[in-house]
Amino acid sequence: MTVLRANIAKWNDDPFVVRVAASPDRPQESRGHEAFLLMGGETDIDGFRALLRFGSGDSSAGGVISLPESFKYLQEGDILRFVPRAGEVATLYRRRSAFNALFMTERCNSNCIMCSQPPRDVQDGHHVEAYLQAIPLMDLMTPSLGITGGEPTLLGDGLIEVVRSCAVHLPFTSLHLLSNGRLFNYMSLSQSLAAAEHPDLMVGIPLYSDLAARHDFVVQAKGAFDQTIRGVMNLKRCNVPVEIRVVLHAQTVGRLPELARFISRNLPNVDHVVLMGLENMGYVKMNLQALWIDPVEYQSALREAVETLAGSGMNVSIYNHPLCVLDRELWPFAKQSISDWKNEYLPQCGQCSVKSKCSGFFASYKLRYSDHIRPMASDDVRGTDSLTRKVGAECG
Repeated sequence: MTVLRANIAKWNDDPFVVRVAASPDRPQESRGHEAFLLMGGETDIDGFRALLRFGSGDSSAGGVISLPESFKYLQEGDILRFVPRAGEVATLYRRRSAFNALFMTERCNSNCIMCSQPPRDVQDGHHVEAYLQAIPLMDLMTPSLGITGGEPTLLGDGLIEVVRSCAVHLPFTSLHLLSNGRLFNYMSLSQSLAAAEHPDLMVGIPLYSDLAARHDFVVQAKGAFDQTIRGVMNLKRCNVPVEIRVVLHAQTVGRLPELARFISRNLPNVDHVVLMGLENMGYVKMNLQALWIDPVEYQSALREAVETLAGSGMNVSIYNHPLCVLDRELWPFAKQSISDWKNEYLPQCGQCSVKSKCSGFFASYKLRYSDHIRPMASDDVRGTDSLTRKVGAECG
């Protein structure tokens, strides 16, 4: 698993954001926003905001910052944030990764029973400032960025500023905003997001049941269901693309077919529906007994839900499920969805003929995983292409 944050030696300086430069042949006008990665023997390295090296040491010595060996994945174009007085470094962006995300806040107005990032009531508005510095330094051809938290909409105008900055500096980058959708209940926020005019934006919003009481229980917030539904509708009125996300666990799979019918009948204009496996982090650890269900046990409900959604002409995907636990008919809907920095495979996956197409596991899988994980032999997967063609024909 890739380490994105670390403690380093402290020194007296203000927080700053820099882009990693691995070649000394950089324009002088760019160097003030860059940190040069020393490999030995370089000349003409004046003008850089910082100099970096790997290994232990005093970060103030000679103006060279010492990074831990766990950061050796860094390459030119990656972006770091340093907080010198706290002795902290964080990777904000990796140029060659397809899974970059802007972590906006730890605060949230829900408290989901399976939250992988439990909320904290902290003052963390500095994230907005950091990303507004980082976004102009990112590669113009970055394929996609996530915006996540906590609940990003709690930042109000700060969130809109970040989206607008992405629209200006990264016009070819798709933006995926994860939100519980509750504050989009206010039309003004939906209108502000639309007014940011990002050319390729999707808002991912969770919905856990067709019953208000069940959804409110899962998110631990009374009235959340009504706010979420109104939020989705407001966004669609403002022509903002919306993705409905359903995390599958013992508290949600019981009415999954009913939820699929509710979505297809009441929210038919949403742009994507994602049915997601559980990440064993955060609150899942303390609520595991109430949440855990082997994915094999809900395949019938999952297949019925997919058939309902796809049969209604909706775009539907399955995330975070190894292929060997899915019904074969569902394989065409399964995506490689787990971020590369927390994606792992079991030892038995090494001999699997479809490993390259499989989502694998969250790094937290060791807490609990299906009893039915097995490598798939070539004979097991023969005919998959014809299944894909069949499903495509059924969906029009």
